[in-house]
Amino acid sequence: MAKLYFYYSTMNAGKSTSLLQSSYNYRERGMNTIVLTSSINDREGKGKVASRIGLEVPAHVFNNNDDIGEMISNVHIQQKQHCILIDEAQFLTKAQVKQLTYIVDILCIPVLCYGLKTDFQGELFCGSQYLLAWADKLVELKTICHCGRKATMVLRLDSNGQAIKEGEQVEIGGNKSYESVCRKHFREALWD
Repeated sequence: MAKLYFYYSTMNAGKSTSLLQSSYNYRERGMNTIVLTSSINDREGKGKVASRIGLEVPAHVFNNNDDIGEMISNVHIQQKQHCILIDEAQFLTKAQVKQLTYIVDILCIPVLCYGLKTDFQGELFCGSQYLLAWADKLVELKTICHCGRKATMVLRLDSNGQAIKEGEQVEIGGNKSYESVCRKHFREALWD
């Protein structure tokens, strides 16, 4: 039975690595997968999913206006698909998460989504909000704060390494721009 999965975490927990491993496992068994990533994330270049440990695969790019259900239906008609894997799932819209439920419930294809749960202000991303509400299975991928506690929050940093308290929800950046921290250190940086 196909399910909608949401693998979520803070930054640097291995989401993309896990996605790449899952796709590899399906393909190793002779099964077809489609890997999708958001057009917003161009940190590693458009049209690919890459992990910090050097693995990468080509990916179909989606934007907020794309009907992912229709996109997958069209591909599935041409060649049976066994799994859909989505990187940067926090950038999905509500309508797109609903389309993923169609892929699972009607087309009977498992969908594995990987993304951040919250932004640098501790607010849910739209895609994450609806994946948390509608996914069949939620899986937290864990990483640690500099103090050794589980990191559950993300700080956005300025060029001096200081936490930024305001700004646009989305600003693409890597380890120099963001830091995964526990709630205590998030509180100290933003709330206190």
